[in-house]
Amino acid sequence: MSVAEISSGVEELDSGFKEQTTLEKLLHLMKRQPLGVVGGIIVLTLLVLSIFAPWITPVDPVENNFDAMLVPPGADYWLGTDQFGRDILTRLIYGARTALFVGLVAAFSGATTGLVLGVASAYFGGTFDLLFQRFIDVFMAFPAIIMALAIVSIFGNELYFVILAITLPNIPDCARIVRSNALQIRAIPYVDAARALGFNHVRIILRHMLPNVMAPYLIIMTSAIGGAILSEASLSYLGMGVQEPVPAWGLMLQGGAEEYVESAFWVAFFPGFAIALTVFGFNMFGDAVRDVLDPRLRQQ
Repeated sequence: MSVAEISSGVEELDSGFKEQTTLEKLLHLMKRQPLGVVGGIIVLTLLVLSIFAPWITPVDPVENNFDAMLVPPGADYWLGTDQFGRDILTRLIYGARTALFVGLVAAFSGATTGLVLGVASAYFGGTFDLLFQRFIDVFMAFPAIIMALAIVSIFGNELYFVILAITLPNIPDCARIVRSNALQIRAIPYVDAARALGFNHVRIILRHMLPNVMAPYLIIMTSAIGGAILSEASLSYLGMGVQEPVPAWGLMLQGGAEEYVESAFWVAFFPGFAIALTVFGFNMFGDAVRDVLDPRLRQQ
């Protein structure tokens, strides 16, 4: 046997060992975080449904069919139809697009803004940190839903204003948590060493501080997605979010929650169930991310 064949065999064995090790780690993680796995499956399923909605549901989600109004769940309409004859299953799948888009954009924007502000507050300290913290205290004094209602009432209920209304309340929570972690990083001598070497503030923040606070940032962002989806549904239910005929779970719940709760329960039940299941999935997935990334929990 030649040296090349021996080397090739060793590489194959090493590759197989690495794959086995990765698989074992994945199985161990699944056993340790079963609810996180369930949440991940729910999130992945929603993403697939929302991306491939036009191919999964050939029915138009906004087309009215007055010959099939309030049809109960059956072979033709698996989840029934609403008061305008629209297929509820189709609107649920398309509504996942609205919920995920608003939730992901709002959670990412709020957490990222809080990340930058929190790190900057911890790094510069002094008067800037003091003023920033007082501003955050004032900001957090307003209930999130009241602030969101005020924003859409002033600027309108277009989709980007709805996202802005959901984004702003997420900023203070992320900023305060990231700041507390960044203060610990700021006290480590290598930050002072970087400043002594003449590195500018932007380089120190981006290369030496931000990477060390990414774990709490990711935890906050994943946990905030479920809350953002719930906020969007709440605004739509109150008539302050996206408007008809856009498929949105809150609008679907608003259209059938009171008038058809007894005569056609499916009009309100399935949108409410979709909201609850999605928030549950993202919360469980966020908790699993926290347990994986938090070193204190990994050691337990």
